[in-house]
Amino acid sequence: MPKQNNDINLNNKAENESKLSPEDNFDSDEFEHQKCPMCLKETLQLTEAERDIPYFGKVFLYSMDCTNEECRYHKADVEAAEQHEPTKFVIEVSGEQDMSIRVVKSAEATVKLPHIMNIEPGTVSNGYVTNIEGILNRAKVMLEKVRDTAEEDDDRQKAKNMIKKLQRIIWGSDKIKITIEDPSGNSAIISDKAVKSKL
Repeated sequence: MPKQNNDINLNNKAENESKLSPEDNFDSDEFEHQKCPMCLKETLQLTEAERDIPYFGKVFLYSMDCTNEECRYHKADVEAAEQHEPTKFVIEVSGEQDMSIRVVKSAEATVKLPHIMNIEPGTVSNGYVTNIEGILNRAKVMLEKVRDTAEEDDDRQKAKNMIKKLQRIIWGSDKIKITIEDPSGNSAIISDKAVKSKL
């Protein structure tokens, strides 16, 4: 059986939300009734949290969630307390034991899953602390949307095949090389297996 998704996302409505284990506890401050940058109503909840990531250092997690039903704006990001240089991390994921490897991904990072997809930074890109399984599950959710909404049969079939490949990787019966590139230096793959280099 695959390990439980270990996303740490400050958004309570996150699709891949999981309960935090005791070692994942962190102090957070919440500010309600802030002005939303999208709908301009005072329905925004701002959450700020601080967390120590072993072998990476202290990070700050930020989240904005609009409670206005017509808006539902959400934005989250991760920022390292210490300045890091632009970095690239590459890891060969080769078994079920790799699913629990910790990943810090900022909103400015690009995640590359060869022959499947690239998750590019942009206005809707979020930062989060997760694990390898969490990254793969996020990609799976995106592909499931393509499978369910694509107009072309070809596109639906490609999405189905990629979902099957991702599931095999999560179960440990297939491999993938994951690359994370971050010009802000606020991302990391916390593992001896990961190769770090300057971007």
